[in-house]
Amino acid sequence: MSGETLFPFVAIVGQEPMKRALILNIINPTLSGVLIRGEKGTGKSTAVRALAHILPKIQVVDECPFQLPEGDPQGVCPDCPRLECSRAVMAGESVPKVWREIRVVELPVGATEDRVVGTLDLEHALKKGEKRVEPGLLAAAHRGILYVDEVNLLDDHVVDVLLDSAAMGVNTIEREGVSFSHPARFTLIGTMNPEEGELRPQLLDRFGLCVHVEGLRDVEKRVEVMERRAAFDEDSQGFAARWAEASAELVARIEAARKLYANVTVDRSILFDIASYCLEVGVDGHRADIIMLKAAKTHAAYEGRTAVERKDVDVAAELVLPHRLRRRPFMDIMESPANIEGRRAVKQG
Repeated sequence: MSGETLFPFVAIVGQEPMKRALILNIINPTLSGVLIRGEKGTGKSTAVRALAHILPKIQVVDECPFQLPEGDPQGVCPDCPRLECSRAVMAGESVPKVWREIRVVELPVGATEDRVVGTLDLEHALKKGEKRVEPGLLAAAHRGILYVDEVNLLDDHVVDVLLDSAAMGVNTIEREGVSFSHPARFTLIGTMNPEEGELRPQLLDRFGLCVHVEGLRDVEKRVEVMERRAAFDEDSQGFAARWAEASAELVARIEAARKLYANVTVDRSILFDIASYCLEVGVDGHRADIIMLKAAKTHAAYEGRTAVERKDVDVAAELVLPHRLRRRPFMDIMESPANIEGRRAVKQG
């Protein structure tokens, strides 16, 4: 990716909800990922790769299959297949480190569970009494972005594994009573076209945020898309250079939000607002309430504030609630949080 010039994230026209959802998940990966629903050709892949490209580089142990920065945080190194590096770490010796860009690891539609999770060499374990790990895609995605196109076409069990790891930040490989765990903290981004089949409601609910994208309906914006793309195709480096300052400002804002998030406070009245939103739309369980709280705090941090305001809750509701609404008979259109708020105001009046 380092030698490739990508279309700048900040130069993407429109699709503000998608861009906001991606940014919030980059700031706070515990939001449990973004599901982007909608038609093809709307900039989904472009946005994901471009955002990863402008983020600050990370330091990793050279060629580490688990993307570790250094040391051995969770007992990973003793069972690592890279024996030379593993022995050096266990002996307290220094190992080579490199700086590289955030990776976007793409998951193929036909990926098996072993390919995703990784596997253990049981024959080696039985013969030598040692664990030998073959890392999967979740190891490669640690500290990066896991991008799953057409997530609705994956096996449900594989989707479940992805969501578990995204929520817990750990991946565990278990085979015949032998287990191995490694860090797996990544931003999960899934895309799907609803016309090709839906996700089961249980899986849909576990994506923290969800946005619907479609082609722009404004003529001027569609012309702007063509003009920017043509300018990029003619001189990609020159086009990127013109957007370099705006890109740097976005990166600085994301980094500041990451640091500020821990200091963001939430008044108890805001918690009642969130609970009321969720009760009003009839979501099941409490996951929506918790994700809304996290999303509201993350948005406040992104805006540079240390206290959550009602507008942060409104933004969170637009991203957290639509895919969790209970479907009522003969109801084809999901009601927006704005309509819910309007009805509540009428009741209170």
